[in-house]
Amino acid sequence: MAEISGNGVAGLRAERADAPAERADAPDAAAPVNVAAPVTGYSLVLPPGWRRIPVQHGTKAAIRGIVDEVLRRYPKDMPRDKMTHYRIEIERHLSDLARRARSSGGVDLYLPIEYVHGVTITASFVVSQVTLPVPDTVTDEQVATGSAELVAYLTSAEGNASPVSVAGGPAARTESVAPADPGEQMAFGSRRVDYVIPLPGHPTRWMLAAFSTIGDGDPAGQFAKLLVELFDAVMMTFRWNQGAQ
Repeated sequence: MAEISGNGVAGLRAERADAPAERADAPDAAAPVNVAAPVTGYSLVLPPGWRRIPVQHGTKAAIRGIVDEVLRRYPKDMPRDKMTHYRIEIERHLSDLARRARSSGGVDLYLPIEYVHGVTITASFVVSQVTLPVPDTVTDEQVATGSAELVAYLTSAEGNASPVSVAGGPAARTESVAPADPGEQMAFGSRRVDYVIPLPGHPTRWMLAAFSTIGDGDPAGQFAKLLVELFDAVMMTFRWNQGAQ
């Protein structure tokens, strides 16, 4: 797996970094978050074959790098005009995905670019930074002292999320199946999973990791569920990067 880490909370930017072949830390084993230390970014471990596209800055360069990597797998004797056609099509597809992620407030897009057992994996997730409205039931004092109460609200009977532990702290997870929506250029239904994670030291600011897959065409099928399990495993490697006090 490849570890992604980075600096810059405002954009939650991430840079690729060297990493062991695999890391599988249990969520409860994560070091406690020091709310007094500034958060400088986040890190997570990607499965083999997955890549990151920053969607606020450096998007074109990242897409060019991915396209170059993909085209290196094509036969060297492929006609130049056909290779150019493939390059244009891949760049257009990735640019469209990045544009959609940016329009929804995303800062990083992650997606697989390699075949797995000869099959293209149609899945991706977007990392965003959001500000959520504070429920009326949460007092100003609770907002000032932390986000645990807000997570509790999201995962209560009034909400539709389940509680999870991410980076040693409370977070909320939702899972759903969305129908096809041709009007939004979604020809297939999709299985979606969202993680909402409080940003340490900023009680009303949250990180959202939103995963989506059509699986093998059946978002309620076993393949889609396996991809959800893969995303859950990725999120269990999520860690905050923090500076000194």
